Amino acid sequence: MSTVDPRRVISDPVGLISDLVAEADPGLDPGRARTVVVSTVGGRAKSRRIAAALVARPAVLADGRSPAPRAIGDLLLALRKAGATAIAAPCCADCGKQLRTLMRRGQHWYCSVCEQNTAACAGCGNLKQVRSHDRDGHPRCAQCPDPDDRDPIAVIHAAVAALDPAVPRDAIAGVLDRCCRQRGYQRRVAWALEADPALLTGEGHRAPLRVIPRLVEHLHASGVRGIVLPTCPGCGRQVRIDKPLDGQRVCRTCIAHSRIEECARCGARREPVSRDEHRRPICANCFCTDPANLEICLGCGRRRPVGRRTTDGPLCQTCHTLPIRTCSICGDTTPCGISRRTGRPWCPTCQRRAADCARCGRHTAIAAGTLTEPLCDNCAPPPAWRDCPTCSDPDHPTPGRCGKCLTNQRLYQVMGPVTADMPPGLLALRHDIATAEHSITAQRWLTKQPVTTVLSDLAAGRMPLTHAAFDTLPRRPATEYLRHTLVAVGALPERDEELVRLERTISEFLATQQNPEWKKLLHRYLVWHLLRRLRTRNNGRPTTRQQMLRIRSHARAAAGLLTWLDTRGLTLASCGRTDLDQWITDPAGGYRYETGTFLRWAYASKLTTAYLPARRWNGPANPIDDDNRWTTARTLLHDNTIDSVDRLAGLLVLLYAQGSSTIALLTVDQISITNDNVHISFGRTPIRLPEPVDDLARTVFATRKGHATIGATTPSRWLFPGGQPGRPISAQRLKLRLNQLGIRPNQARSTALFGLATQIPAAILARTLGISVSSAVRWQQISAGDWTTYAANIADRRGHSDSCDI
Repeated sequence: MSTVDPRRVISDPVGLISDLVAEADPGLDPGRARTVVVSTVGGRAKSRRIAAALVARPAVLADGRSPAPRAIGDLLLALRKAGATAIAAPCCADCGKQLRTLMRRGQHWYCSVCEQNTAACAGCGNLKQVRSHDRDGHPRCAQCPDPDDRDPIAVIHAAVAALDPAVPRDAIAGVLDRCCRQRGYQRRVAWALEADPALLTGEGHRAPLRVIPRLVEHLHASGVRGIVLPTCPGCGRQVRIDKPLDGQRVCRTCIAHSRIEECARCGARREPVSRDEHRRPICANCFCTDPANLEICLGCGRRRPVGRRTTDGPLCQTCHTLPIRTCSICGDTTPCGISRRTGRPWCPTCQRRAADCARCGRHTAIAAGTLTEPLCDNCAPPPAWRDCPTCSDPDHPTPGRCGKCLTNQRLYQVMGPVTADMPPGLLALRHDIATAEHSITAQRWLTKQPVTTVLSDLAAGRMPLTHAAFDTLPRRPATEYLRHTLVAVGALPERDEELVRLERTISEFLATQQNPEWKKLLHRYLVWHLLRRLRTRNNGRPTTRQQMLRIRSHARAAAGLLTWLDTRGLTLASCGRTDLDQWITDPAGGYRYETGTFLRWAYASKLTTAYLPARRWNGPANPIDDDNRWTTARTLLHDNTIDSVDRLAGLLVLLYAQGSSTIALLTVDQISITNDNVHISFGRTPIRLPEPVDDLARTVFATRKGHATIGATTPSRWLFPGGQPGRPISAQRLKLRLNQLGIRPNQARSTALFGLATQIPAAILARTLGISVSSAVRWQQISAGDWTTYAANIADRRGHSDSCDI
């Protein structure tokens, strides 16, 4: 067996498995072998496990013996079915018999005879094969079935009829047929319902079998009276509960919350979706953006996250299924992509093919030519593009009609011809789409159904060009992107979208309140207190997503406390300190910090006598690691391989104690660049940036560009443009990029503030960093940088000594 590069287990597991199969059976067609491998090994995690197992023990392909993962046994069976002769079939671990189907215990495969589960029968006491279990869970052989021979449908019907005598037996039989068809499993359901009828009346979370909550849902949907849908004991929602947790059935969300761990890469507390080589948890964001999990898309040739897999290979989310064409290299009629090098179709097999170049002799990937005379990328002739037959543009990047002409054709199909009465905003949008830098992206965007429908209605006059009209549409990312595009080109006026979304959320939340007194109280708290305070604090600045989510949490906290009080026969006015102590210790309580804010507002408004004091902030919760802060800052200052945007954003956190939300909303008006100096304004007093931070700011200022193809204003007024037209980068995205550099923005900002507060007076700290004076004073006190107090103590001691001398 040849030497295998272990790095291929991560980078190209499917190719590695195909090579090992081809080496074990040279007579099997490589293309057919790869097709079998792709259809069998599944996704990247499963394929990597199979590749690692084959690298550790490649002899399993020749002898078919376990221990080995189940997927390798399936691969051996599929290869044998595809005509492989040198590949061994899976063998039983005990008797060595070749298997056509797999029965597995642990990592070993067994035949049906050797896999038999034997135990002492509860009826006869003999050691026999277990065929069933009785009501108490004891094993039974085939000759000693459970003595309870009643029809399980009749037992279940009797339990349901106790609630609704009019329910027919056939209805129960139909529901059972949809939920569970095996008679043995139906008997276990009947025993459970007979032992605990309360499972049908709201106590389904105590069900010993997973199918019982689903059975209750079907009975409730069938109109059976007396059936009560169970609620999740963890969150109290009326959703599907089929996951076991601590002896109860809970929903998927509660299961996710119970599995929360701190991601080893970004530090976020989420449910891990994978683990690294050291068994440390990895969250979904880090897993998807890990370079090791990116693959070459067959459609566009870029290394991107996999959107879907085909028998020919992976496709990204933006590429459609490959059309059937004739490959320009091998001549096969098969699904083909278009080569960016030659502009001609080539199949996935040829995209991965390597051979000796017919001109230079190098053994490398084929870019052009044929199978008999392959050519590498350096030796391939330059593409001889034809002029566009529509506009005669000699510089278009693909043969046939150019991208701009195809985009204009699609615009004509969606929006119709340009007319004199078309609104100027739509004309500006049409021109922006037609002149987009990436015409392929514009064409794909024009194929999305929500976009085409809205553009057609706007062009035909069936929909007015207003924000109010867009608010009536279903909330979809495509329509929101179209709204931002219209704002960017000037067709719609700018507005605070997060604030509007927050107002709409509060209105919908208040509409769900059934108690008129609660509704009035919550309206007073949310609208006249929280929203008014938010507008005052922002003072014209856009609302951030974090602010919107915070107020939404306050709304849920207030409603949750009122509901908790109502279930105990209490009101906000009659609630006392003893009741608050009980609420604090109640496991069902949540949003304790937000609920405290609501109680303090109610106490100040004289709506209750109960009071919950605020927790006093005594400094950062995490330890201050100033050495790590300066080490990371030095890396960002001198490592030119890191993106300039990430370097500047990280330095603003580490050196100037700015949060991710503040950095994301920086505009070019806050940057002043001259020939000698660069100043940046966080507060009222500008700060001069030292070298080489000023060079980074110049670079980011000069090269700033968002990821939006359509509606991207040039130049952008944001220092860090985002993916939506005319919008800055989101704080979540910026935080994720900093996490990938090992920077925790919240912790790093606290460390920087702690250090700055020991060196700079509070008044100057507030004016330069854009924080309040009270916050600056508090940070000085926490960092022991309050020299005024120290001087007062010195003077006080002097006074005492003078009096003593007298």
